[in-house]
Parts: sequence; structure tokens; C-alpha cells
Amino acid sequence: MSPKAFMLMGTGSSVGKSLLAAGLARAFTNRGLRVMPFKPQNMSNNAAVTSDGGEIGRAQALQARAARQLATVHMNPLLLKPESSTGAQVIVQGKRAATMGAREFFKNRRHFLPAIVESFHLLATRADLIIVEGAGSPAEVNLRDGDLANMGFAEAVDIPAFLVGDIHRGGVIASVVGTLAVLDDTDRARLKGFLINKFHGDISLFDAGKTYIEKAAKMPCLGVIPHFESARNLPAEDAVALEETLASYSGEYKIVVLRLPRIANFDDLDPLRLEPNVTVRFLEAGEALPGDTNLVIIPGSKSTIADFEKLKASGWDIDLKAHVRRGGRVLGLCGGYQMLGRKIHDPQGLEGPARSIDGLGLLDIETTLLPDKTLTRINGIHANGYAIDGYEIHLGHSAGPDCVRPFATIKGRGDGATSADGRVTGTYIHGCFSSDEFRRSFLGNLGVATSDLAFERLIETTLDGLADHLEQHLDCDQLLELAGKV
Repeated sequence: MSPKAFMLMGTGSSVGKSLLAAGLARAFTNRGLRVMPFKPQNMSNNAAVTSDGGEIGRAQALQARAARQLATVHMNPLLLKPESSTGAQVIVQGKRAATMGAREFFKNRRHFLPAIVESFHLLATRADLIIVEGAGSPAEVNLRDGDLANMGFAEAVDIPAFLVGDIHRGGVIASVVGTLAVLDDTDRARLKGFLINKFHGDISLFDAGKTYIEKAAKMPCLGVIPHFESARNLPAEDAVALEETLASYSGEYKIVVLRLPRIANFDDLDPLRLEPNVTVRFLEAGEALPGDTNLVIIPGSKSTIADFEKLKASGWDIDLKAHVRRGGRVLGLCGGYQMLGRKIHDPQGLEGPARSIDGLGLLDIETTLLPDKTLTRINGIHANGYAIDGYEIHLGHSAGPDCVRPFATIKGRGDGATSADGRVTGTYIHGCFSSDEFRRSFLGNLGVATSDLAFERLIETTLDGLADHLEQHLDCDQLLELAGKV
């Protein structure tokens, strides 16, 4: 029996497509269907390591979890990871294929369609339903020729789509009707209905607006979805949504995260921001490090050397050294770990011209960037004796005297490094704070009163709550009826 599929497209970016796809994946899975998430083209530096040893966008990994499936590279066969304002690393079916400037990518993007379609059909062999997420908006008709992310893909595999509008931003009537107005007849006919997302207040007040859109668009509204407050518990797809995800706690222990221009995998910090006795604040470039900061975290980066140069330009190198002199602590994650060392070498020019630069010198290590990317799930033991589940995703190898005091041990090998006074630490392990006992011990050793937060269970509870929320406010039966056969 052929599986069904449909695509969620947005009137713009950040209208909630990723979250809706995750919630619908859990809802239809709970109905007994085998659901596979799919995003043909994604642009994000928030990546996850898959069960088959590649990398995909973090949002698709969350959607796979919602569908109770192991994440595979075929769920996001084309991932673009921005390395500069005009260029990105191109990941095809989980592996680094090239680094391209924007103009070069757009000139050659049609070449990636066969791999995208192949991945889609591989998923179709083991699915009852495929939920496809678009990127940006099909209203960007200037990008239609050679499009891989929205209507171009939907046309290639001949599946219907539903349009998602965000009422919280305002102008949702114009957004939906306007999107339809700029599409050509063929693309417009592919849209079978619309969804209104993130409603605050009395839904009945939008009845007239819904009726207006239905008449103007000549297609049904499948639901008006109230804002789902617990969404803040789930990982954000990219840095655009970062501020909206941060907790508003005023915990006594102050953690400051340096917001690097190419910040990557910042969902590493989600478990910390959900601890009620901790305040996590992202520091913007140009802001001085607050004097009451207890711990500074330098997060992952897609462009370690370029981001380190921005760090210095912001004066954060001076702030960090003064912070350590005052007895403060610093933790570097992945690219942030590399920045803590004495030197970063890029002999093959992987991040621009071949060169070596001085790092912060807060750890006695040196890092050499290498072309073979490490992509692996890990189970390790932290120096405090507690287990860590996480993953590595990085270019480069770090070594030096401070590595004799590793952050953790993974299958007999040391990971990371710690300064002799124990105040500066670095690790390549992403996702370590999701391990509850380790997180409690880590914070407890810093004098923080920890909570009974069970992070992974909270994610599951939130996904189930989201699925129930969508079942209540969406016509999921009609959505499934309108889905197309693959």
C-alpha cells in the first residue's frame, strides 16, 4: 500500500512549521501510523548526529523522535550550514559535500534534486505517512526556478501542501491571501488548505477573519491553533528563534553565553535554562561581561576562527581573562573549547586562508582543524563519575598538557581538557547537560541547588501535550484525507 504525504509550507520563516510537523508526527504516530518526517532543504547550524552516522537539522531529529523513529540522514538530505554571510557548508545525505558561496549554490542547486528525491522515496518504503516541512515561504517566487525547498520539491514528488500563517506576528490575512496571489496557477492548486498558528486569546474573535480567507483563498481552514506555551521546552530550530526560547527565570547562579555570529548547537544549553535556580543569558556582541557572572559558556561555532576574531573584536577576550582572574569559571563547548586553547591551526584552509592564530590561552592545548569531520553518538563518563550521553560533530583535533585532566572519558580515551586550577574546562561533547545525574552533579559542584528536572521525560511529555493540542484544534482527519499518495 502506497504511503501518504503532505507538505507544510509557511507564509514566511518562523511561523511554526517545524513545531507543527513534530506535533503532527506524534499525533499520527499515536494513531498507529508509521510516520516519517522529511525536510528536503534546511539551512541551520543546529545539527544532530543520526543513527546512520551523518548529520541533519536538529528540527528533523526532534521530529523523528516525535514519530518514535531513529533519525536518519534521509530525513534531511540537503543541509546548508552557514559559514559566512555569503557561503555555507553543503551537507548531502549526511556528509559534507562542498563549501559554496550563495551564488554558486543557486547556480548549481538543481544537481541536488536527485539525491533529495531518492531520500524521500527511501523513507516512503517504510512509512504510512510522510510529513514534509518546507523552508521559508513559497511566496519567494524569485527563487521558484530550481526550487528544492518548497513548490519545486512538492512538484517533483507530486504531493499536496498546506499553508501555515502566524497570527501572532499580525497581518495573517494579508500573508495567506498575498501568498496565494503571487503563486502561479499550478502551484496555487497544490495548496489544499491553510492553518492559522500561534493564536492568543479568544479564537472566536477570528471567525470573520477565517471566513474571509476561506472565501478569498477558495480553500478550507483546517484549524486555528492557540499558542502552545510549553513549546519553550523544545529545541529551537535556529538562532532566529533563540530569544523566544530562553526562560525568564531569575535564578541566583548566573550563566552567560557568548552569542557568536555562527553559533551552533545552542540547544546544548536547554537543560540549563530550565533549571529554576539558574539564569542563562545570551550576551550580544558589544555587551560587556556582567560582573556578577558565575560561569561563562563559549558555545559551539560553525566557523571557529572567524567567530573567535569576532569574540576579540567585542572585547570579550579581555573580559574572559579578567573573569578568570576574579575566580570565575569558563566552559567551552566544541568550537568554544577550541577557542580556549593557545593556538588554532588551519593548515588546509578549511575556514578560509590557511593560517594559525593565537587563542585565548586559558587552556594549555592547541587545535588543528582537519577535513575529516567527526560525527558520532557517544556514551561517556564525566570526571565527576556520572554518565553522559551526547554526540560529537566537529572538525579538528585538540591536544596539550591540560588534556591530562579530561572533561570526560569515552571508551577509554579522554575528551576535552581542564586547567590546573579547575576553573576552565572544554569538551567536544554536545548534549551533555541532557543527562540529568551529570547535570545535577556539575551544578551541585558549583554550589547550585538543583531541581528534580528530568529533561528527556519533559521532552516526551511536551511532545505528547503538543500532539493533544493539535488533535483538539486541527481537523487532523481532513488533513489526512487531503494528503496525497506517494
